[in-house]
Amino acid sequence: MRSIGVRLAVWYALSATVTMAGLFAAGYQLLERHLIHGLDLLNESEFQQIAAHLGPNYSSLDPLVIDQRIRETTEFASVLFYINIQTPDDRALFSSHNLNGMVIPDVPGQRVYDTSLPGIGELRVEEFVMKPFDVVIGTSLTQVRDVMDGYVEIGLALLAVMLLASAAIGLGLSRLMLQPLRLIRETANRIGSDTLSERIPVANVQDEVTDLARLLNQMFDRLESAFNQTRRFASDASHELKTPLSLVRLHGEKLLAEGRLASDQEEAILVQLEEVGRLNRIIDELLFLSRAEAQAIKVDQTPREPTEFIENFRNDAIVLTEHHGRAFDLSHEGDGRVAFEERWLRQVLLNLLTNALAVSPPAGRITMRSRLSDGRWLVSMEDQGPGLKPEQCERIFERFVRFPRPEATEDRGSGLGLAICRSIIQLHRGRIFAEPRAEGGLRVSFEIPAAL
Repeated sequence: MRSIGVRLAVWYALSATVTMAGLFAAGYQLLERHLIHGLDLLNESEFQQIAAHLGPNYSSLDPLVIDQRIRETTEFASVLFYINIQTPDDRALFSSHNLNGMVIPDVPGQRVYDTSLPGIGELRVEEFVMKPFDVVIGTSLTQVRDVMDGYVEIGLALLAVMLLASAAIGLGLSRLMLQPLRLIRETANRIGSDTLSERIPVANVQDEVTDLARLLNQMFDRLESAFNQTRRFASDASHELKTPLSLVRLHGEKLLAEGRLASDQEEAILVQLEEVGRLNRIIDELLFLSRAEAQAIKVDQTPREPTEFIENFRNDAIVLTEHHGRAFDLSHEGDGRVAFEERWLRQVLLNLLTNALAVSPPAGRITMRSRLSDGRWLVSMEDQGPGLKPEQCERIFERFVRFPRPEATEDRGSGLGLAICRSIIQLHRGRIFAEPRAEGGLRVSFEIPAAL
């Protein structure tokens, strides 16, 4: 269960129900003990009536007289009591009619006990001494068992009601208690690059949730300050770095235009202009990555069919690969719509194609595969180059990470192209990854969710 509210409700319902079950179990024991104690009092009261009716000289009475007196006393209560009176030689002096000639079993060493007789059932028995006689009086436990069975049925019904009621109450209480946390979540979700000044409302109480809200607000304060500093740095870097580079480029171009330089000097100026252009590209890429990581780039994710986009890219890719003496294949499978911005995904595909061209051998083949299925759009770019090791595949999307190619005389890449690709794919709520091909070369793939 992912919801804290549901877990709290379940825990509350279980704890309340278990507590109530424990109380019912304790009540069962206490009630049963109380009812049985009542039977013991009834047995004792019946014995006192028998003793009083026999009189103090009961030991000198004739057995027939004893039988007659006891029957006069117990006949009206024959539904409740089962009575045996035995002589010291274990001869039955008296036996109530409801025993049907049976004798209540004796348990040596116990004065009060439970027993059972065929056709009668369980009895609560108490043994009394009237020297030289033993008076055994039993009372049926059937009513007690019926009461306890009814208690169990009512208890189980109440436990079921308690479980349902406590679950409903627990859900209500959890929603009420977690309302501040939901407010924190909603506010945190609304805070973005354009709403960094928004804060979580803090109640005028002192509890753990309020302390958490205050701590989060303090964290948002620090994030806003850091974000603003990053923005200012990006803006300053764009202005303070690119302006001097533009001046350097202008002066270099002016020197070339004047035509008064020696050939070696012109070559040096051309190298400098090339490096200035490269620095400008690196600055633009770094600024893009900075803005992307700060969520300051808005992506127009309009649902559309990717087929037309793929076909348009095919035409440009064929021209580019033929210019470099390579071949290009493209395949697309599946129908559906995907939410993406063409400009950014075209930049991703061009970066991947450029990297593949850089490592492909002469007359090599670059294959692009596109498949739309299972709620995702998967696009991969495959080359026939030397490939990478698995551990290198995990690092190529980091900034400035470049792996040397033995056959290459120079590597003019900035090491930021794949990092930019990763940022763009993440802005589309997707992922990008690389893996070596079994037949040689490298496969770089990205996937983004399809539109519902």
